[in-house]
Amino acid sequence: MGMDRREFLRLAGLTCIGIGVGGAQLFVRARIASSEFAPTDERLNAERWAMVIDLRKFRTEEDYQRVIDACHRIHNVPKMPDPEDEIKWIWTEDFEHSFPGQMNPYVPPEIEEKPILLLCNHCTNAPCTRVCPTKATFKRPDGITAQDYHRCIGCRFCMAGCPYGARSFNWRDPKKFVKDPNPEYPMRGPGVVEKCTFCVERLEKGKRPACVEKSNGAMLFGDLNDPNSEVRRYLAEHFSIRRKPELGTQPAVFYIIGGEDHV
Repeated sequence: MGMDRREFLRLAGLTCIGIGVGGAQLFVRARIASSEFAPTDERLNAERWAMVIDLRKFRTEEDYQRVIDACHRIHNVPKMPDPEDEIKWIWTEDFEHSFPGQMNPYVPPEIEEKPILLLCNHCTNAPCTRVCPTKATFKRPDGITAQDYHRCIGCRFCMAGCPYGARSFNWRDPKKFVKDPNPEYPMRGPGVVEKCTFCVERLEKGKRPACVEKSNGAMLFGDLNDPNSEVRRYLAEHFSIRRKPELGTQPAVFYIIGGEDHV
Protein backbone atom coordinates (compact mmCIF):
# COMPACT_ATOMS: atom_id res chain seq x y z
CA MET A 1 0.00 0.00 0.00
CA GLY A 2 1.36 3.45 -0.90
CA MET A 3 2.02 6.35 1.45
CA ASP A 4 0.30 9.70 0.90
CA ARG A 5 2.14 13.03 1.12
CA ARG A 6 0.79 13.93 4.57
CA GLU A 7 1.88 10.64 6.09
CA PHE A 8 5.30 10.97 4.47
CA LEU A 9 5.82 14.44 5.94
CA ARG A 10 4.66 13.29 9.37
CA LEU A 11 7.16 10.44 9.40
CA ALA A 12 9.90 12.67 8.05
CA GLY A 13 9.25 15.15 10.86
CA LEU A 14 9.39 12.43 13.48
CA THR A 15 12.64 11.22 11.98
CA CYS A 16 14.20 14.68 12.25
CA ILE A 17 13.06 15.00 15.85
CA GLY A 18 14.46 11.55 16.60
CA ILE A 19 17.84 12.50 15.22
CA GLY A 20 17.87 15.65 17.33
CA VAL A 21 17.32 13.75 20.58
CA GLY A 22 19.70 10.88 20.04
CA GLY A 23 17.61 9.16 17.40
CA ALA A 24 20.69 7.47 16.00
CA GLN A 25 20.62 4.94 18.83
CA LEU A 26 16.89 4.47 18.33
CA PHE A 27 17.50 3.65 14.66
CA VAL A 28 20.16 1.13 15.60
CA ARG A 29 17.92 -0.64 18.08
CA ALA A 30 15.02 -0.62 15.64
CA ARG A 31 17.09 -2.21 12.88
CA ILE A 32 18.41 -4.89 15.21
CA ALA A 33 14.91 -5.66 16.42
CA SER A 34 13.41 -5.75 12.91
CA SER A 35 16.25 -7.51 11.09
CA GLU A 36 15.64 -8.78 7.57
CA PHE A 37 17.04 -12.08 8.79
CA ALA A 38 14.71 -13.43 11.45
CA PRO A 39 16.55 -15.39 14.19
CA THR A 40 15.84 -19.07 14.68
CA ASP A 41 16.21 -21.44 17.63
CA GLU A 42 19.60 -22.49 16.17
CA ARG A 43 20.94 -18.93 16.18
CA LEU A 44 24.66 -18.58 16.98
CA ASN A 45 25.42 -16.00 19.67
CA ALA A 46 28.55 -14.31 20.95
CA GLU A 47 29.52 -11.31 23.01
CA ARG A 48 32.17 -10.37 20.44
CA TRP A 49 32.46 -12.18 17.13
CA ALA A 50 35.98 -12.47 15.72
CA MET A 51 37.80 -14.31 12.95
CA VAL A 52 41.23 -15.92 12.76
CA ILE A 53 42.83 -16.50 9.34
CA ASP A 54 45.72 -18.95 9.31
CA LEU A 55 47.53 -17.98 6.12
CA ARG A 56 49.92 -20.92 6.51
CA LYS A 57 47.06 -23.15 5.37
CA PHE A 58 46.43 -21.23 2.17
CA ARG A 59 48.84 -22.98 -0.16
CA THR A 60 47.33 -22.67 -3.64
CA GLU A 61 45.38 -20.11 -5.62
CA GLU A 62 42.39 -22.43 -5.44
CA ASP A 63 42.47 -22.25 -1.62
CA TYR A 64 41.92 -18.49 -1.82
CA GLN A 65 39.42 -18.56 -4.67
CA ARG A 66 37.24 -21.17 -2.98
CA VAL A 67 36.45 -18.92 -0.01
CA ILE A 68 36.08 -15.79 -2.16
CA ASP A 69 33.62 -17.53 -4.47
CA ALA A 70 31.62 -18.91 -1.54
CA CYS A 71 31.18 -15.43 -0.08
CA HIS A 72 30.43 -13.61 -3.32
CA ARG A 73 28.03 -16.25 -4.60
CA ILE A 74 25.63 -16.33 -1.64
CA HIS A 75 25.70 -12.54 -1.19
CA ASN A 76 25.01 -11.70 -4.82
CA VAL A 77 28.27 -9.80 -5.21
CA PRO A 78 28.39 -8.73 -8.88
CA LYS A 79 31.34 -9.53 -11.12
CA MET A 80 31.93 -6.23 -12.89
CA PRO A 81 33.69 -6.23 -16.28
CA ASP A 82 35.43 -2.93 -15.52
CA PRO A 83 37.96 -3.15 -12.63
CA GLU A 84 37.10 0.43 -11.65
CA ASP A 85 33.57 -0.75 -10.81
CA GLU A 86 34.76 -3.76 -8.79
CA ILE A 87 32.64 -4.85 -5.84
CA LYS A 88 34.46 -7.01 -3.31
CA TRP A 89 33.60 -8.40 0.10
CA ILE A 90 36.68 -10.60 0.45
CA TRP A 91 39.79 -10.38 -1.71
CA THR A 92 43.57 -10.79 -1.77
CA GLU A 93 46.33 -8.21 -1.56
CA ASP A 94 50.10 -8.35 -1.17
CA PHE A 95 51.80 -8.26 2.23
CA GLU A 96 53.22 -4.76 1.83
CA HIS A 97 49.82 -3.13 1.29
CA SER A 98 48.06 -5.33 3.83
CA PHE A 99 50.50 -4.78 6.68
CA PRO A 100 52.48 -1.61 5.91
CA GLY A 101 53.52 -1.25 9.54
CA GLN A 102 55.03 -4.77 9.53
CA MET A 103 57.04 -4.29 6.35
CA ASN A 104 60.83 -4.22 6.59
CA PRO A 105 63.77 -5.25 4.35
CA TYR A 106 64.15 -8.54 6.23
CA VAL A 107 60.66 -10.01 5.83
CA PRO A 108 61.15 -13.61 4.58
CA PRO A 109 60.28 -14.00 0.87
CA GLU A 110 57.72 -16.73 1.60
CA ILE A 111 55.77 -14.21 3.69
CA GLU A 112 56.41 -11.09 1.63
CA GLU A 113 55.21 -12.80 -1.56
CA LYS A 114 52.22 -14.57 -0.03
CA PRO A 115 48.73 -13.23 -0.90
CA ILE A 116 46.82 -11.93 2.11
CA LEU A 117 43.08 -12.55 2.39
CA LEU A 118 41.28 -9.31 3.29
CA LEU A 119 37.75 -8.37 4.36
CA CYS A 120 35.96 -5.95 6.68
CA ASN A 121 37.71 -6.00 10.05
CA HIS A 122 34.55 -5.34 12.10
CA CYS A 123 36.56 -3.01 14.29
CA THR A 124 35.61 -2.36 17.90
CA ASN A 125 36.25 1.34 17.34
CA ALA A 126 34.95 1.47 13.78
CA PRO A 127 35.52 4.91 12.21
CA CYS A 128 33.01 4.14 9.44
CA THR A 129 30.12 4.14 11.93
CA ARG A 130 31.08 7.55 13.31
CA VAL A 131 31.03 9.32 9.94
CA CYS A 132 27.83 7.84 8.49
CA PRO A 133 25.19 10.63 8.60
CA THR A 134 22.19 8.28 8.43
CA LYS A 135 23.58 5.47 10.62
CA ALA A 136 23.25 3.09 7.69
CA THR A 137 26.41 1.50 9.02
CA PHE A 138 26.27 0.69 12.72
CA LYS A 139 27.64 -1.61 15.42
CA ARG A 140 25.60 -4.56 16.60
CA PRO A 141 25.82 -5.62 20.26
CA ASP A 142 27.84 -8.67 19.16
CA GLY A 143 30.53 -6.47 17.60
CA ILE A 144 29.61 -6.92 13.94
CA THR A 145 29.75 -3.75 11.86
CA ALA A 146 26.44 -4.02 10.04
CA GLN A 147 25.09 -2.30 6.95
CA ASP A 148 21.51 -1.15 6.30
CA TYR A 149 21.22 -0.95 2.51
CA HIS A 150 17.87 0.83 2.68
CA ARG A 151 19.22 3.68 4.79
CA CYS A 152 22.41 4.16 2.75
CA ILE A 153 22.30 7.42 0.76
CA GLY A 154 25.52 6.78 -1.12
CA CYS A 155 27.52 9.66 0.38
CA ARG A 156 30.55 7.33 0.72
CA PHE A 157 31.67 8.93 3.98
CA CYS A 158 32.11 5.40 5.36
CA MET A 159 34.48 4.57 2.51
CA ALA A 160 36.55 7.64 3.32
CA GLY A 161 36.51 6.78 7.03
CA CYS A 162 37.55 3.13 6.61
CA PRO A 163 41.37 2.83 6.73
CA TYR A 164 41.26 -0.68 5.28
CA GLY A 165 39.51 -0.16 1.94
CA ALA A 166 36.90 -2.72 2.95
CA ARG A 167 33.88 -1.05 1.32
CA SER A 168 32.69 -0.94 -2.28
CA PHE A 169 30.33 1.48 -3.99
CA ASN A 170 27.82 0.44 -6.64
CA TRP A 171 28.42 2.90 -9.45
CA ARG A 172 26.34 0.69 -11.73
CA ASP A 173 23.27 -1.46 -11.14
CA PRO A 174 24.72 -4.67 -9.63
CA LYS A 175 21.65 -6.73 -10.56
CA LYS A 176 22.78 -6.77 -14.19
CA PHE A 177 26.03 -8.50 -13.28
CA VAL A 178 24.83 -11.32 -11.05
CA LYS A 179 24.29 -14.44 -13.16
CA ASP A 180 22.59 -16.71 -10.63
CA PRO A 181 21.21 -14.53 -7.82
CA ASN A 182 20.61 -16.04 -4.42
CA PRO A 183 16.95 -15.29 -3.59
CA GLU A 184 17.65 -15.57 0.14
CA TYR A 185 19.90 -12.49 0.22
CA PRO A 186 18.73 -8.98 -0.75
CA MET A 187 20.03 -7.45 -3.96
CA ARG A 188 21.47 -3.95 -3.77
CA GLY A 189 20.82 -1.09 -6.12
CA PRO A 190 23.10 1.50 -7.67
CA GLY A 191 24.35 4.23 -5.36
CA VAL A 192 24.72 1.91 -2.34
CA VAL A 193 27.82 0.95 -0.35
CA GLU A 194 28.34 -2.68 0.65
CA LYS A 195 30.87 -4.92 2.41
CA CYS A 196 31.43 -8.13 4.36
CA THR A 197 28.87 -8.68 7.13
CA PHE A 198 30.39 -11.75 8.85
CA CYS A 199 27.39 -13.56 7.30
CA VAL A 200 24.84 -12.30 9.84
CA GLU A 201 22.08 -14.02 7.88
CA ARG A 202 23.81 -17.38 8.37
CA LEU A 203 24.49 -16.79 12.07
CA GLU A 204 20.75 -16.34 12.58
CA LYS A 205 20.27 -19.85 11.18
CA GLY A 206 23.00 -21.45 13.26
CA LYS A 207 25.57 -21.51 10.46
CA ARG A 208 29.12 -20.17 10.39
CA PRO A 209 30.22 -17.65 7.75
CA ALA A 210 30.40 -19.16 4.26
CA CYS A 211 34.11 -18.39 3.87
CA VAL A 212 34.88 -20.22 7.12
CA GLU A 213 32.96 -23.31 6.04
CA LYS A 214 34.82 -23.46 2.72
CA SER A 215 38.29 -22.78 4.12
CA ASN A 216 39.08 -26.36 5.18
CA GLY A 217 40.08 -25.23 8.66
CA ALA A 218 42.17 -22.25 7.56
CA MET A 219 39.65 -19.76 8.96
CA LEU A 220 38.14 -19.85 12.45
CA PHE A 221 35.17 -17.93 13.82
CA GLY A 222 33.99 -17.54 17.38
CA ASP A 223 33.50 -15.47 20.50
CA LEU A 224 36.57 -13.39 21.33
CA ASN A 225 35.25 -12.76 24.84
CA ASP A 226 34.94 -16.46 25.63
CA PRO A 227 38.30 -17.85 26.86
CA ASN A 228 37.13 -21.35 25.94
CA SER A 229 36.14 -20.54 22.37
CA GLU A 230 38.07 -21.96 19.43
CA VAL A 231 39.40 -18.57 18.35
CA ARG A 232 40.70 -17.76 21.83
CA ARG A 233 42.45 -21.13 22.14
CA TYR A 234 44.00 -20.73 18.71
CA LEU A 235 45.21 -17.21 19.44
CA ALA A 236 46.76 -18.44 22.68
CA GLU A 237 48.74 -21.09 20.79
CA HIS A 238 49.84 -19.04 17.76
CA PHE A 239 51.29 -15.56 17.39
CA SER A 240 48.93 -13.31 15.45
CA ILE A 241 48.91 -9.84 13.94
CA ARG A 242 46.17 -7.45 12.90
CA ARG A 243 46.01 -4.79 10.23
CA LYS A 244 47.13 -1.28 11.21
CA PRO A 245 46.80 -1.78 14.99
CA GLU A 246 48.44 1.61 15.56
CA LEU A 247 45.17 3.29 14.51
CA GLY A 248 43.38 2.07 17.62
CA THR A 249 40.44 0.61 15.69
CA GLN A 250 40.82 -2.81 17.36
CA PRO A 251 40.12 -5.08 14.34
CA ALA A 252 38.31 -8.35 15.00
CA VAL A 253 40.19 -10.20 12.24
CA PHE A 254 43.47 -11.83 13.30
CA TYR A 255 46.15 -13.30 11.03
CA ILE A 256 48.55 -16.15 11.68
CA ILE A 257 51.41 -15.37 9.31
CA GLY A 258 54.52 -17.39 10.11
CA GLY A 259 55.76 -20.19 12.32
CA GLU A 260 55.25 -23.90 12.02
CA ASP A 261 51.83 -25.26 11.16
CA HIS A 262 51.28 -28.34 13.32
CA VAL A 263 47.89 -29.18 11.82
